[in-house]
Amino acid sequence: MKQYVIDELRPDDYQKIKQYLDANFAVPGFEGLYWLPLDEQAYDDIQIAHVDCQPYYFALELSPERLACELLVRTNHRVRCDCIKYATERQRNWLIQSVDAISDRLEVTT
Repeated sequence: MKQYVIDELRPDDYQKIKQYLDANFAVPGFEGLYWLPLDEQAYDDIQIAHVDCQPYYFALELSPERLACELLVRTNHRVRCDCIKYATERQRNWLIQSVDAISDRLEVTT
């Protein structure tokens, strides 16, 4: 699986990130798993056309040591579809910028 990973989290930084993700992107029933909605402006042509599959997400997995962000664009409506695929360069950059912005907002020192 392709991922963007922030590792060697400090305990205080882990708690800041956990509180933020719990409040904003938690997946009910799955501790440490979060779905970050992809900005609609970043959808590719297939994803735009697949209205029934929208919205799209990136899965984030937080553990005390690291934050792993899958580079697979997912939907919570289907398991398999042409619109579920690895991020385009634009989508990958959006994810990295979004996660980095969260880190900056929380003053995480990774």
